[in-house]
Amino acid sequence: MTSNGPFRYTKPAPPKSATGVVAEAYAQMSSDFGIDNPATFVVLSDAPTILTAAWALMRESLLVGAARRTEKELVAAGVSRANRCPFCIDAHTVLLHATGDHRLAETVGRDDVPADPYQAGLLAWGKNVRAPKPFAPEHTPAYLGTALAFHFINRIVSSLVTENMLPGNVQRFRCVRSLAGRTVAGAVRRELRPGDSLALLDDVQVAEPSWAAGTPVGTAYAALLTAACAGAGLLSDDDQELVTKTVAAWDGSHPELSGGWLPDRAERPGARLALLAALAPYRITDEDVAAWRRPEHRDHCLVHLVAYGAITAVARIEGQSV
Repeated sequence: MTSNGPFRYTKPAPPKSATGVVAEAYAQMSSDFGIDNPATFVVLSDAPTILTAAWALMRESLLVGAARRTEKELVAAGVSRANRCPFCIDAHTVLLHATGDHRLAETVGRDDVPADPYQAGLLAWGKNVRAPKPFAPEHTPAYLGTALAFHFINRIVSSLVTENMLPGNVQRFRCVRSLAGRTVAGAVRRELRPGDSLALLDDVQVAEPSWAAGTPVGTAYAALLTAACAGAGLLSDDDQELVTKTVAAWDGSHPELSGGWLPDRAERPGARLALLAALAPYRITDEDVAAWRRPEHRDHCLVHLVAYGAITAVARIEGQSV
């Protein structure tokens, strides 16, 4: 396995060397997210259209909008818990500290139930977005957009980033989580202008979803579908069909490797990798990546293939939750 800091299997270029739209995205992340060069997006830098679309969907749903940031963080934390993404669970615990609600942050970090019934309902819905929505319809773009953004981001992180959010896994200490939250509190509590990320996007080739039509969230979601689906071109038609049919039959559970849904890595390594990214990204192994890698498969190819697998699962979830 190759590694570069927190990254598995790829070696993204140092953010300080970024130019063009990638540099613009990093600058916006620093200003609006309060975090310089977050690994969750740097890992996508070999595929700029995916990076900017994923960032736009997260920004326009989680960081902007009528619903409170605290409640949207609960949804994101619930999604991350459902997807078994330790990095993202820790990140949202820290970001809940940044909102100032330290008790709630630690409650979520322990996977306990918040005392407030509405907050408890949002956390539970994040864990199962196919369930009835506990929020008003006008908040659907914010809450569902946040959930789908992190269903995508969780899969990218679990596939291509190590589990530790901070070096040495020091975020396991409450004092570190609290301190880390305070360092981004200013950005978390700042009111942002909707739509500022859309200038980073390429042309969108699919329709906006009905649940967010006419909003920046809808534009960003359509852009992510367009960018991430391009990875299908790395697979044969037969492998694309296998991925599509398998994900369409998925019931949302965590499948066992022995369930017959996963092709042999020696026979269909690309389809196997895409399906793992879709349904069990935390189970991707060095052997799975090595079986697919060829001299012509550069880092941007791996990012595109993983993103394609991730977006097929996201689209399946989106279709079942509206």
